[in-house]
Amino acid sequence: MTSVRRAPCGYLVDTDRGSWLSAHLVIATGDCDKPLIPALASGLSGDVHQVAPTWYKNPSQLPDGGVLVVGASATGIQLAAEIHASGRPVTVAVGRHTRLPRTYRGKDILWWLETMGVLEERAEDVQDVQVSREQPSLQLVGSAERRTLDLRALMDSGVRLVGRAAAAEGHRMDFEDDLVETIVGADAKLAKLRSRIDEFIVAMGVDDELPSPEPFSLTDVPDAPTSLDLRDEGISTVLWATGYRRDYSWLRLPVLDARGEIRHDRGVTPAPGVYVMGLRFLRRRNSSFIDGQARDAAELSEHLAVRRRRVHPIVTTSAA
Repeated sequence: MTSVRRAPCGYLVDTDRGSWLSAHLVIATGDCDKPLIPALASGLSGDVHQVAPTWYKNPSQLPDGGVLVVGASATGIQLAAEIHASGRPVTVAVGRHTRLPRTYRGKDILWWLETMGVLEERAEDVQDVQVSREQPSLQLVGSAERRTLDLRALMDSGVRLVGRAAAAEGHRMDFEDDLVETIVGADAKLAKLRSRIDEFIVAMGVDDELPSPEPFSLTDVPDAPTSLDLRDEGISTVLWATGYRRDYSWLRLPVLDARGEIRHDRGVTPAPGVYVMGLRFLRRRNSSFIDGQARDAAELSEHLAVRRRRVHPIVTTSAA
């Protein structure tokens, strides 16, 4: 696909295999399009190897030396653990994250979130859907042994933690003095979720049928430097696990906001007949999950069926 633009009778979709005219358009290009590399990355010296998760394959492709992983959500902690296990010293710059155990009281944590209806919460039912859409990804890892991977586990293995990356110049990187605040906030949210699960278990009358709650351990916050000289520290690589952005340079319709994101209300854009699917908390909390899009798709199909009955259909054509 090379472009999408308005046509006199609908929307013209141009691709390298022809063009199509349609009365309706569903943008389902996903939530994770391109790595979001912060602007401060441009301040690093050219001899510092910089890599994004989409370019990373395994530790052997990295130059010798230590690694600074910027970001502590799912991708950041998984890659930090893998790289450290290969024998390299690893430092993690910790930003906002959602700490979760892999299992709780004998069940997978996602099983609890689904069973309690958390993942099915609708956009109109939360206090501020934009805040919910900007929540960091879940700090989880999938493994045969169903292990919990969080900052405690990383520190126990020897990974060093610092605060959120703030600035970079040459071989020097500065970090916010916010590690305590960030970690305490994540621990508090986890404690609240555990209590919510426990209350749900009691309300369902199955408390005696499940294991007792596991002991809750707060994360010990280490003393952390607010500045590092990467060369002095032996750090040769910075891995930017800082999230993703959407690239809509091909979308030539007036539906983008100042940040370049699609404006929509539960998937309905300002352009008549143009919709979006698969973004975070589109209609429900699990709208961007593989198994969470079926309900959204069904509701959109019903909407389109009603719309097609009201609007004279436009014949889709293909051009060579």
